[in-house]
Amino acid sequence: MIRPADLLSYLEGLFPVREERDRPGAFAGRTVVVTGASAGVGRATARAFGACGARVALLARGRVGLEAAAEEVVAAGGEALVVPVDMAVTSQVEEAADRVERALGPVDVWVNAAFTSVFAPFAEVEADEYERVTDVTYLGFVNGTRAALRRMLPRDSGAVVQVGSALGEASVPLQAAYCGAKHAINGFTGSVRLELLHQHSHVAITLVQLPAVNTPQFSWVLSRLPRRPRPMAPVFQPEIAARAVLHAARRPRRKEYRVGLSTTAAVLMRRLAPGLLDRYLARTAYDAQQTDEPAAPAAPHNLWEPLDGPGGEDHGAHGSFDDEAAVHSPYTALARHPAAVGAAAGAAVGVSALAARVLRGRSGPGAPPPSKGGDPS
Repeated sequence: MIRPADLLSYLEGLFPVREERDRPGAFAGRTVVVTGASAGVGRATARAFGACGARVALLARGRVGLEAAAEEVVAAGGEALVVPVDMAVTSQVEEAADRVERALGPVDVWVNAAFTSVFAPFAEVEADEYERVTDVTYLGFVNGTRAALRRMLPRDSGAVVQVGSALGEASVPLQAAYCGAKHAINGFTGSVRLELLHQHSHVAITLVQLPAVNTPQFSWVLSRLPRRPRPMAPVFQPEIAARAVLHAARRPRRKEYRVGLSTTAAVLMRRLAPGLLDRYLARTAYDAQQTDEPAAPAAPHNLWEPLDGPGGEDHGAHGSFDDEAAVHSPYTALARHPAAVGAAAGAAVGVSALAARVLRGRSGPGAPPPSKGGDPS
């Protein structure tokens, strides 16, 4: 039986399109703020802006990761400013924005990428843990957007880029807090976009919806799963996400950008065959989000404090899934060009139909019922 993830990876590879690369100097002299810049997608995005000559303000909690990210930005050709901040604390975010503009000049681009999460069935997530994920992953975006708009609106220029997720459209089990926050970001961003349109503002806000990405979060997330957490296949490298963020910052007027054929397929499946997708994910997503390795007892996590604090280590942009993560996304490159959007969407519809056929084969009348909790293995 063909796995939907393998089907998506194979079909994406059929797109004969080279990915667009930003030219050195594309953001020269511009001030860019990247939250969550100490690791993962934020780290890769900061480095990419640096390679385009930007002055990059790096915001996150962990100083070790921020200092390492700053070195990469400078080595790539940019200027870097390290600003330790907890994005869940409004006053800290405002102070950070003031510091950035004093040191680097008016903010031209603000990228919200900071998040945290908990891997566990909802009933096993404590109230304060759920609130913490919401405070960082959702309200952190709200705080960042507010700080950016307070400075951009009087100048009537600038762009806010929200790093979203396919899980903000199509939820999965075991990540209720994260999925809820990403759904909230979609609604919040849509409302703000309409207000800017009403005001005829030249300030833009856009979403970049990501697929599963190979970041360090799976090594440091709070998890109560019996096995080590992992991203659901197909998996992409964070540099693909970073290139999409740069593109959105340069051309931010579109409602959203979707990265990876799997993201668009998930969105379309949610809209075209939601019941089928739900049954499939209920049966398979427990296993798909865990490796075969037992979870380490009492493993350290970064929900409350960064793991790269004093005496800690730098975790970089990549997680531990380099061996399977795709380094290119031709579909994403194709979808960036307005003339090709129709063709890309048509291809995604076709992929969704094929995936639906595969899922029906797995979720038909003879299939066992979904697991009622715990690990289905």
